[in-house]
Amino acid sequence: MQQILIIVNDAPYGSERLFNALRLAIQLNELENPPAKVNMFLLSDAVTAVLPKQTPAEGYNIQQMLEIILAQGSEVKYCGTCVNARGLQELAVIEGCEVSTMDALAQWVLTADKAITF
Repeated sequence: MQQILIIVNDAPYGSERLFNALRLAIQLNELENPPAKVNMFLLSDAVTAVLPKQTPAEGYNIQQMLEIILAQGSEVKYCGTCVNARGLQELAVIEGCEVSTMDALAQWVLTADKAITF
């Protein structure tokens, strides 16, 4: 099974980078031949995507999309340093998303067959 890592740096709303990264992750998770294991790491302003109950004006919902890829078996980790820098460390996050470190990201990069950044 191919290991695919998707790294996102951009805020969940305001651009469509995270939206497109999630669309790709959902599609990759649905492939059967060959199957893929998709992991996602959120850095910088992308960490705000793990905050639940956001009500965007746009026509897509990042929380729903994150919940879909989690249900599909993807792991979603977000940078603890980035969360702390934004003063968000005490806030609730979407269930299944996990605070992590640059060391964990480095390990994912080393074990991934492909790494994609948005």
